[in-house]
Amino acid sequence: MILAGFQKNSFIDFPGKISCVLFLTGCNFFCPYCHNAALANGEYPQRIDIETVLDFLKARRGMLEGVAISGGEPTLSPAIADLCRSIKALGYPLKLDTNGSRPDILGRLLDQRLVDFVAMDVKAPLDRYTPFCDQTDIADRIRESIHRLMTVAPAYEFRTTCAAPFINTTTIVPMARAIQGADRYVLQPFNRRSVCLDPAFNGKTDPTLFPEAMRQLRDLAAPFVRSCTIR
Repeated sequence: MILAGFQKNSFIDFPGKISCVLFLTGCNFFCPYCHNAALANGEYPQRIDIETVLDFLKARRGMLEGVAISGGEPTLSPAIADLCRSIKALGYPLKLDTNGSRPDILGRLLDQRLVDFVAMDVKAPLDRYTPFCDQTDIADRIRESIHRLMTVAPAYEFRTTCAAPFINTTTIVPMARAIQGADRYVLQPFNRRSVCLDPAFNGKTDPTLFPEAMRQLRDLAAPFVRSCTIR
């Protein structure tokens, strides 16, 4: 298996743990504000053999506290379960980042206890995913993934990248209602300095939501979940 890259140390990707982050390539979404454009397009910023990464992880046992797998969309990889199994065999807690579009794969990873923490994106109200993907049954898929996380996952968070015009005071309420009762909902402001999947996205009306607007979104979402924070 070839990885598109890996970050040796991160203090923010796995809540509460110093982690290594592995990046897989390819995505079935086309979010215009995506800041991992090369990975989403299936390109390899780096080409790293999995054995190289496993050797690194073996040498860092006792120093690193966990491993995060990101992308792209990791559940698209046919080898995702084998990768998780190899990392878990080294004794590391494992976090998975996902867009929630493949609940069957997510369910298998959870049922086999191959992941310890899942961070799932909620892009928009479930009936308004058209700007992000072209799957006609995406609402049902997202809904199933939400259910799996809230009933099976050892630990999880839902998260939303807040960028205009997609996220506002009208859309945030149905989004929060879709994950009602969730342990944790994280709102992330869009970073306009990012290189986006759609190069024109940053050239349009400023999509940034500033601190006051972010706090307003948090206050609207908070009643539906146990914890709502701004990252």
